[in-house]
Amino acid sequence: MSEVAVHAEAYSDAPPERLFEVLTDWPRHAEWMPFTRAEGGRDVGAELRAWTGAGPVGFLDTMVITGWRDGRRVAVRHTGRVVRGEAWFEVLPYGKGSRVVWAERIDLPLGVLGRAGWLVAGPVVKGFLGLGLRRLAALAAGSS
Repeated sequence: MSEVAVHAEAYSDAPPERLFEVLTDWPRHAEWMPFTRAEGGRDVGAELRAWTGAGPVGFLDTMVITGWRDGRRVAVRHTGRVVRGEAWFEVLPYGKGSRVVWAERIDLPLGVLGRAGWLVAGPVVKGFLGLGLRRLAALAAGSS
């Protein structure tokens, strides 16, 4: 297996605690992350389930929360068949608002073929992470 890393960040007028609250309200995930809906718990050891796709075409991303610092950081381990690896979100004060970072360290399947596919998929994944975070930032600022 090959490992790759990708991250994105965005800035919001919302205070960090508010942005984190919207970020970890898993059923609201569909409001800001394109093609994804989620559900799950809010403590270390809790499970999360996210469906990414359009209609019946997509995949289930299962995760376990491995770290939780209320109002600031949540980390997960991807445990599904399609996505494996680690990820985290961190929300930090930035001026009168906040900065949110989303980082993923993904284990690519299929060896060289998976690595070659990442050359195409990587920029798309990064684009969707950034778009999602910008939408999250706006959503949190609009509902503060």
